[in-house]
Amino acid sequence: MATSYKILGQSNPGATTSTDLYTVPALSSAVVSTIVVCNQAATDATFRISTAVAGLALTAKQYLAYDVTVPGNGLYTFTIGIGLATTDVIRVYASSATCSFSAFGTVIT
Repeated sequence: MATSYKILGQSNPGATTSTDLYTVPALSSAVVSTIVVCNQAATDATFRISTAVAGLALTAKQYLAYDVTVPGNGLYTFTIGIGLATTDVIRVYASSATCSFSAFGTVIT
């Protein structure tokens, strides 16, 4: 078994658009240790983070964060340790296109 510590995904999604941040590759699993949300504007924004088993369509039960406020020119950091299996997906959404997301963790192959 090989273990790689890395940036799992980075995204700057369009405003109010649910976007895949990271999908676990085939024949792998992953542990997401940290997700950072950065607001690059002077005004507050809100964001959402969800997980989907095998990339299923978005449902209410998948949310880890929902309409959480990130202050203007600020950041929000989740240190979480989520285990994901092959083809599981992390999705992100923001009220403004000024928010960027980065996921850090471990991929096990």
